[in-house]
Amino acid sequence: MKATQISVFLENRPGRLLQLLQVLARAEVNLEALSIADTADFGIARVIVSDPVAAMAAIQEAGLTAATTEVLRVELPDEPGALARHVVEPLAKAGVNVEYIYAYSQRVGDRAVVVLKTDDIEKAEQVLG
Repeated sequence: MKATQISVFLENRPGRLLQLLQVLARAEVNLEALSIADTADFGIARVIVSDPVAAMAAIQEAGLTAATTEVLRVELPDEPGALARHVVEPLAKAGVNVEYIYAYSQRVGDRAVVVLKTDDIEKAEQVLG
């Protein structure tokens, strides 16, 4: 299933992540998944939230730079090897490159959930059904 990911550009210094989390909390937007990639000066916080529209409005009102990206939210069995068998291997066989992937903080019953960005989201969605 497709999901809207928000990427927020943050200075890599103490308190910047806290600022983002406080902005989301004040907007009453729940954080469902979080990934942070960093460089020496800046970081990119990638988040999946309960209400992307409200989150983007709050983030922009706070003066933070952000962009949205369409990603896939994929449920899979929560067992050893499941990510390889149910996601990565089928995409590799279909010629779809996984650009990045991170785990969801919530489970759906006994299933784990991951978020992934690929070079061909339409094809990836078809492959993973």
